[in-house]
Amino acid sequence: MIGYLAYSLSGHDKDRVYLIINEDKDFVYLADGDVRTTDRLKKKNKKHIQVIKKTGRRTEVSSVTNEEIKYQIKQYCKGIQEVK
Repeated sequence: MIGYLAYSLSGHDKDRVYLIINEDKDFVYLADGDVRTTDRLKKKNKKHIQVIKKTGRRTEVSSVTNEEIKYQIKQYCKGIQEVK
C-alpha cells in the first residue's frame, strides 16, 4: 500500500486525502504535505482508511517532498471535481 493515496474514513480528518508513507501490521503512516508533513506523519489504523488504487500510479516515497505530496493530492482532487 505504500505510495498510494488514501481517504480517511473516520476521525476528525474524515474524507481527507493522504499519501501512505509507511505501514506496519495494524497501522499506516500518512502525510498530506500541509498539516501532516513527512516530519510529522499521521498514524492511523488500517481499518479507518480507503486506499485509492484507481489512479493506477504509486509514488516513490523514499525521495518525495511535501510539495510533491500536495501537488499529487491537488491533481487527484481536481480530477474528481471534473468527473462530478
